[in-house]
Amino acid sequence: MERIKRLTPSLYIIKITSLLFVLLGAIIFSLSVGSADFGIKSLIGIFTGSEKNELASRIIFDIRLPRILYALAIGGGLSIAGAVFQSILMNPLAEPYILGISSGGTFGAVLSFVLGFTFAGTQILSFSGALLVMALVFILGKRYGEIEPNTLLLSGVMVGAFFSALILLMMSMLNDSLRTAVFWLIGNISMAPKEHVYPVLFVSLSVSLLLTALSNKFNILSMGAYTAKQLGVNTELLKTGAYLLTSFLVGSLVSVSGIIGFVGLLIPHVCRLIFGNDNRVVFPASFIVGAVFLILCDTIARSVISPAELPVGAITSLIGAPVFIYLLKRRTSEAI
Repeated sequence: MERIKRLTPSLYIIKITSLLFVLLGAIIFSLSVGSADFGIKSLIGIFTGSEKNELASRIIFDIRLPRILYALAIGGGLSIAGAVFQSILMNPLAEPYILGISSGGTFGAVLSFVLGFTFAGTQILSFSGALLVMALVFILGKRYGEIEPNTLLLSGVMVGAFFSALILLMMSMLNDSLRTAVFWLIGNISMAPKEHVYPVLFVSLSVSLLLTALSNKFNILSMGAYTAKQLGVNTELLKTGAYLLTSFLVGSLVSVSGIIGFVGLLIPHVCRLIFGNDNRVVFPASFIVGAVFLILCDTIARSVISPAELPVGAITSLIGAPVFIYLLKRRTSEAI
């Protein structure tokens, strides 16, 4: 691993504050753009109440703002989950989608729909599905008592594919149209109920803050388990706690959005390229950049063929796949 440079409080504040301004810009842009466009002056008037336009207020507060908050929670949560898995396993390909955890959470959510559970029941089953897949993947990924990263990733792909097949079987039991089911399976924010946005946002922010608070311990863990133990880090407790927290986070997110790929894989890579390997910066930066990325992708999804729209998971894959291939080629050429 590359040496982590000394991080001063002032430099940390400058980096995070700059990213927060970028996030604010993305939110304003997303609020402004769509089938009905609004200028900055109109937005200020709508939020302050000085502009009395009932239709505009409904578009902003009932449609666009909940979607933006969902995109913030989901994009940020999936990105920090990817950063955590990559840090623990020291493998750049580790992320919730590749490891099959997203499929496990989605399986639990769809099962709750089949059984007719409430939102709380959906969250519990989604978390349980994510936790079940994570346990299976890590059991299958062990070799001689130790986790072997390549075996782990292959196990994640296979277990994820198995649960995706189960999801498709259960989809046939639902009364919804096949088109709606496929949209949700690809990843779609538009069908997420707006009344659940604040609980999901709370889970995403609170778990992300807790993981960020532990980021320096992940820096120590990257030096090797033996060294980390010598420096006083309880590595098993840290890993177990991180797996539980990220499973709970991913389960909560996919229960309202379905499977959205490439966010947890691409965003931590971009953040490490820009900010280096210090997880104290990478974790919060991944959350903010992931939120910006998904907000912009969702804006494209609902605007490009307006008034119809595309599933946001298709946009993240269309953008994420070529960008990731470019970064991979660039990294390989630099290594040579």
